Amino acid sequence: MSSESTEVWTGWYRDRRGAEAIVITADGGHVATRIRGIEYRGASFATLSAVGAGEGDGDGGQTLGGCVLEWDLPLPVVTDGVSRPATLSCLLTLGDRADLSLTLHYAGAAFESGIAGGDFEEALVRVRRQLPPGTEFGRRLPQAA
Repeated sequence: MSSESTEVWTGWYRDRRGAEAIVITADGGHVATRIRGIEYRGASFATLSAVGAGEGDGDGGQTLGGCVLEWDLPLPVVTDGVSRPATLSCLLTLGDRADLSLTLHYAGAAFESGIAGGDFEEALVRVRRQLPPGTEFGRRLPQAA
């Protein structure tokens, strides 16, 4: 996947004020989402910050925190040259620190990363290690994820 590609995923944002559906975009260098009318953007999920100081009732550039983001994304799995559908479920808790948990749902099983701080790539490697020998992900995800 080139760095010019943009992916769009749907998910949920939750905090003490409630929950709302969100859309997350990821490209080779940034992730972004809009929550309660405020755009957040960052080099990774753990660094999402409000765009534009003083917009609406936003944080004026403050890092997103005190919340949970959940989203699913398609991530095909290839075994012996055959690609099969799979879904990667992502759960990110942003508070004093970023805690990320990934679960790959594939072939009737769930492969979990455990909590991997806010490092998406590290969590993905943990999932990959659990797959049967000769099994790989069918595509790369944007670097910013």
